[in-house]
Amino acid sequence: MRFIVSTSTLLKQLQAISGASSSSTVLPILENFLFEIKDNELTISATDLQTSMVTSLQIEAKEEGRVAMPSKILIETLKTLPDQPVAFSVDTTTMAIEISAGDGKYKLSGENADDFPKIPVVDNISTVNISAPILAEAISKTIFAVSSDELRPAMSGVYVQLAEQSITFVSTDAHKLVRYRRTDIGAEKPTSLILPKKALNLLKSSLPSDDINVSIEYNNTNAFFQFGHVSLICRLIDERYPDYEAVIPQVNPNKLTVERASFLNSLRRVVIFANKTTHQVRLKISGSELHISAEDLDFSNEAHERLSCQYEGDDMEIGFNARFLVEMLNNLGSEEVTLEMSTPNRAGLLFPAIKEENEDVLMLVMPVMLNNN
Repeated sequence: MRFIVSTSTLLKQLQAISGASSSSTVLPILENFLFEIKDNELTISATDLQTSMVTSLQIEAKEEGRVAMPSKILIETLKTLPDQPVAFSVDTTTMAIEISAGDGKYKLSGENADDFPKIPVVDNISTVNISAPILAEAISKTIFAVSSDELRPAMSGVYVQLAEQSITFVSTDAHKLVRYRRTDIGAEKPTSLILPKKALNLLKSSLPSDDINVSIEYNNTNAFFQFGHVSLICRLIDERYPDYEAVIPQVNPNKLTVERASFLNSLRRVVIFANKTTHQVRLKISGSELHISAEDLDFSNEAHERLSCQYEGDDMEIGFNARFLVEMLNNLGSEEVTLEMSTPNRAGLLFPAIKEENEDVLMLVMPVMLNNN
């Protein structure tokens, strides 16, 4: 089996899918890419059994064939070569691979393609289409709040709720929760799925910035994302997602509106002086003034800052973990944000002060109890 391809084209495609391969000691075959040639098309696959990525490109090839090639050495070699045609020759009986590029020849040994795990195929599917920038935005807005607690597998992914008139992405780790909803996308039949964090991170890094369409096909076990020449297939998390709507407080009479960048920078400075375990900051709001403070009694550290704000409601004092607020403010793009609260022991809700069209972003953060001594 012989084929010729440009080094830069091949490297770009391999790097796009390499995140799906696994450095598995139990199944060394997962450290390989599967190369398959048919009708002058090269299809390359990578998988860790949970998540698979497949890409294809047109090449010059006389014969058809399949071989598994070691991913690490292949990418490292291509990275050091200039942009030029590179020829691959594979002995399909011994799985010996020879790469010729310019004046160089490189030999490595491949594996039998039949040992490579089968990539799941699409059957009994439903489809929804979403543009790449919107999908990237939905992933960015929610993935930071996914739980890393292995004992709660449902929360280790992003919950996607498809309705006829909307699509909602939800993530929570029990301390913070994000709900990102689009009202310009819908599905034929309502359903819900939980997408694992690794697959979403891979998707986020490989989605193009152009406004191209991403087709999402799904059945009871897998989701298939298709864009350009790349497909990503991931096994869904088969768990029941907690009733997230039940934890969102509905009546929040105290509304604070403040400039996002000022609030974010103030929190970043003040948290330096907070207790290193709790990262607790105190927000004291009265009139049109927000007072942010933190203290670490063990080291006699303390910090105070004042910001001007707009505020409707009773004067109040509430404590939060500043790291959670910083993460949330980092993931909101608006100039001003609104923090809605009811009492110091109930969750606070953070929104962009001005909503984008067809977009509804809600971020919830649990308070921490203040010791008023």
